[in-house]
Amino acid sequence: MPIIYDIEHRTFKLDTSDSSYIIKIYEENYVLNLYYGPKIPDTYVPDRECVCPNASFSPANPVIGEHGFSPDTAPMEYGTFGAGDFRISALSVKNENGDNVTDIRYTGHKIYGGKPGIPGLPSTYSVDGDGAETLEIYAEDIVTGLKITLYYTVFENTGVMTRRVKAENCGKDPLVIERIFSLCLNLPGMDYDLLSLYGRHCKERSVERRPLSHGVQGVESRRGASGHCQNPFAAIVEKSADENGGEVYGFNFVYSGNFSALAECDHNHTTRFLMGICPENFGWTLLPDEKFDTPEVVMVFTTGGIGEMSRIFHRFYNNHLIRGKYKDEKRPLLINSWEAAYFDFNADKLVDFAKEAKKLGIELLVMDDGWFGHRNNDKSSLGDWYVNKEKLPGGIEALADRVNAEGLKFGIWYEPEMISPDSELFREHPDWHVHVKGREPMLGRNQYVLDFSRRDVRENIWEQMDKVLSTGRIDYLKWDFNRNIAGAGSAHLPPDRQKEFLHRFILGTYEIMERLVTKYPDILFESCSGGGGRFDPGMLYYSPQIWASDNTDPIERLGIQFGTSVCYPASSVGAHVSACPRTGYKTKGNVALWGTFGYELDPCKLSDNDKDEIKRQIKLYHETYDLIRRGDLYRLVSPFENPYRAVWQIVSESRDCAMVSVVTMRHEEYPHLIVRLKGLKEDSLYRERESGRVYSGALLMNAGINLTYTANSDGDSAVMFFDREKSGRRE
Repeated sequence: MPIIYDIEHRTFKLDTSDSSYIIKIYEENYVLNLYYGPKIPDTYVPDRECVCPNASFSPANPVIGEHGFSPDTAPMEYGTFGAGDFRISALSVKNENGDNVTDIRYTGHKIYGGKPGIPGLPSTYSVDGDGAETLEIYAEDIVTGLKITLYYTVFENTGVMTRRVKAENCGKDPLVIERIFSLCLNLPGMDYDLLSLYGRHCKERSVERRPLSHGVQGVESRRGASGHCQNPFAAIVEKSADENGGEVYGFNFVYSGNFSALAECDHNHTTRFLMGICPENFGWTLLPDEKFDTPEVVMVFTTGGIGEMSRIFHRFYNNHLIRGKYKDEKRPLLINSWEAAYFDFNADKLVDFAKEAKKLGIELLVMDDGWFGHRNNDKSSLGDWYVNKEKLPGGIEALADRVNAEGLKFGIWYEPEMISPDSELFREHPDWHVHVKGREPMLGRNQYVLDFSRRDVRENIWEQMDKVLSTGRIDYLKWDFNRNIAGAGSAHLPPDRQKEFLHRFILGTYEIMERLVTKYPDILFESCSGGGGRFDPGMLYYSPQIWASDNTDPIERLGIQFGTSVCYPASSVGAHVSACPRTGYKTKGNVALWGTFGYELDPCKLSDNDKDEIKRQIKLYHETYDLIRRGDLYRLVSPFENPYRAVWQIVSESRDCAMVSVVTMRHEEYPHLIVRLKGLKEDSLYRERESGRVYSGALLMNAGINLTYTANSDGDSAVMFFDREKSGRRE
């Protein structure tokens, strides 16, 4: 059993294949965190209940022990505000008296198989054979009647646990939640680094590693979305940990709105880590008998280093987060019209694209922005989701039929959460955009944000989209989100509930997405937000792939894709070959192959040589489809550490095949490079396909291979394959 309760010690022990987590019900029913780390057989860790009786005049519970007990120094499982714990709190609730003192104590628990969903929110799910089991710990503030449920699900065979919280007002007066994190974790030391993914538009998810220090530090997004600038991922990393070894705690928030990931190191050199909805400009009124569910955090621990943490996330998301038809079914190879035509297209031009794309082996044509209203630039028509008859005189149906007749499927672009001031929808409903009374609303990309917290707004957009999608002509839908939320407020909410808006907005988005994937299960959905501005596990629950960045330069894409891979699987990473002039098509293809793969160009303008190269790429794409999407990824030489080369490797689940990709960002005068491969079988033989040379797995992983003269000119690249010999072993 992955979760057990030790009655004698009043402890819960949660085990994955590689880790253990121990919770203690202490005296006076305080809930303490005793241990999270490498798997151990014990159910009780006696030396971690209390750290030190005093931090700085720490208040003590006089009922407990000779010197009292202080929540200020104890490893509180879910630290609360105002009840003696002065570290950053996971929970703060304002009561009818106007104070925020929150003191929850254990009242009971339940352990059961499987994993429940979360009302209105995306979440991971259990499948047969994953050993999933859930613990619910119940706690209550007896003064206010606030009840808290701490949820823990252990996926025993994956190395993953998930955490979330539910609050319920069981009192007689309204309560206001002012902060409610999904996870609170206490670690007994502070000799760690914080690993995070920062960036901006066209340079998303760069890797940053910094030492923890005394005080509060971390990453947040306050943009109304998870955002380009900080991803809802963080890891607490042992100082000596690297790609190949060392203790790593990884955390990813299954949410697409504002978030916080905060670490505080205190005077005792202990570390508290929190992850959840950003408390700035957040509040939620709970009337008697009402409940509030937080999004969940996916939590990984490994001693195998940053690389193994990544592979655990990848396997888990492929099997327990991504869902629907295209979780397992092969996705069609697409070409998108955006970089080929931008707004300048009509039906005939798109059909010409389809004709040429079919000759290359492409399977789906996507019509991007500009097909609706009177939109010929980014200044109008968002919210008017009816066809532009000047561009498409026969409508969507006629265009889709013509594209289908050429042998391609047909896809379409939407930006449902946005509205243009120059639109029929805005003129009919000027109060439907996000704004606050008395202030001039700010434009971003010449558009406002629709108030998706309102049901009437969502219903209007749903009906418009449903009218198009119900024609049965759409095989793919790209959902975009091209600005952040300023002036966050809703004309529909009363003044005392305006802080609920940002979360209600995200819940509204999720509601429409859920309706879409439920009614149209055969459509391939892809999420986008100015590229990778909303690349998070919440979006992955609804769309199995996310456009990684608007930057399609293959050299710049190396950093974006290396950073994205720290947490997210290749199957989710939208990556295309474009007409960017920086490198030839070979390198463009080799980089895009590490992802969903597709094209973002005008196929009518390709030379014969380029067409031949693209046909070769498409053949390789089909040959490596399962390997890339289901294999284990190893980042061998990172562009964040080496300014000249990037090397990565993908190994099949059976370890029968390894693909090694090499890209030279810029030539080094003396480019000596020996790379050790990973994840092979030591006692097996592997044949390199092109040369025919045979190596032992042990040699490849310990002595390595010499890549000094492999693709070592500026912008050049190579892909090598190592196939396990059928005999399997050296005689």
